[in-house]
Amino acid sequence: MLITISASYGAGGSWIGPQVAERLGYRFLDRAIPVEVAERLGVSQERAEAHDESAASRFTQLLARLPNTSGVVLPEATNESFCRETETLLNEVADVGNAVVLGRAAALVLRDRPHALHVRLDGPEEARLAQAVRVEGVDEDEARRRLRDSDRARTAYVKHFYNADPGDPRHYHLMLDSTALPLEACVELIVRAAQSR
Repeated sequence: MLITISASYGAGGSWIGPQVAERLGYRFLDRAIPVEVAERLGVSQERAEAHDESAASRFTQLLARLPNTSGVVLPEATNESFCRETETLLNEVADVGNAVVLGRAAALVLRDRPHALHVRLDGPEEARLAQAVRVEGVDEDEARRRLRDSDRARTAYVKHFYNADPGDPRHYHLMLDSTALPLEACVELIVRAAQSR
């Protein structure tokens, strides 16, 4: 069994995903994916994160465009190579199973895997904003900036590489408004759905 979770900013994916994995005794993969991709491509972690679908930070994107003054020769890697290496890694994870993957367009990459459960977490923008302020402990202006940048980056990534809308319900088995339900209830629903497959 494999669970993919796609989550808009403020929908609680970074809290729900690890909880689901813990409850099921599965591995949780999120930030480890761009780190592994960087190692495989022989590039810096900063460069991989700048290509990552969730990279919304203008600083991180700027950092990836700065010249390398370290003296270490880094291979050039294109957006396409980062995407393809991420797909390879996701397929390897799916082959092993017993994992929860947050983001990385995993529902699209692994759409033909019969043992996968694809979940979407979302909610109205203002409710996601309020939840981000509460869960992340940031002020409303910062949460609004993160929401705008993150949603834009994720949508652009999925649209560019998969010609798809990450909010399209056809990509998922289970869609939850995780701003209307307590986060703990979302965990319980995902766990029960996984156990019933």
